[in-house]
Amino acid sequence: MNEISAAPPHPIEPEHVEHAPGVTWGPLTAVVASVLIYFISQYGAALVILIYPITQQWNTAQATNWLNSSVLAQFVNVLLIEALVILLLRWFLNYKKSSFKAIGWARKLQWTDVGYAFAAFGAYLVLLNYVVFNIAQKIVPHINYNQKQDIGFNNSHGSVLVLVFISLAILPPLVEETLVRGFLYTGLKAKLPKFTAAIITSLLFAAAHLELGSGQPALWSAAIDTFTLSLFLVYLREKTGSLYASVGLHFLKNSLAFAALYLFHIN
Repeated sequence: MNEISAAPPHPIEPEHVEHAPGVTWGPLTAVVASVLIYFISQYGAALVILIYPITQQWNTAQATNWLNSSVLAQFVNVLLIEALVILLLRWFLNYKKSSFKAIGWARKLQWTDVGYAFAAFGAYLVLLNYVVFNIAQKIVPHINYNQKQDIGFNNSHGSVLVLVFISLAILPPLVEETLVRGFLYTGLKAKLPKFTAAIITSLLFAAAHLELGSGQPALWSAAIDTFTLSLFLVYLREKTGSLYASVGLHFLKNSLAFAALYLFHIN
């Protein structure tokens, strides 16, 4: 005799419940892991780079001069940093029984991603230059808004600009978006409101661009810039459900800076 179950075969859940398959970490873990991955990759790459000066028996001044003047050395340094970030993040995701699909790499690139990236790029430039900086100058006028960020690769020209372009416009957007708007933001919004997660993500991203410990004054202009940029990057991450548009916007922003500095020599 057939029986009729009193419960529906598929439980009805509230519409506001958001599923995040594969996300097995929360806000605190996301922040701690992201910070650790950032610093381990920075110092790990520096230790590897120092192997060559040590084999050459150079002193500190010679090693520093080589690193500051050699485009190849700086390119390898960036490549090592970004590779370590991906390797450490992959290890952590495997440890948490998750994957890159859970943090924004679950589908293929679509043309709409490209369109969103260009539209957000225009909106970001207008908002930053005509609204954000004007407000910031009125609230905190003592900040040096003309202070320049030291991104290395000084006096680069000719064919080596290919390595500079890869180091500035291709690798950072891919890796930073995977770590920050992918892993970090995904972990934050797992238990926090999306707005709060976006603010925390953007504050941490901005803090990383202050260049604290460099011996120079804190680079507040870059922090304001990257905080604003991050809000757009997070929006694209939410709007498209993927990281492609965020990477596209980040690529356009860094490509513009590359062209201004190394092609048109605008300081």
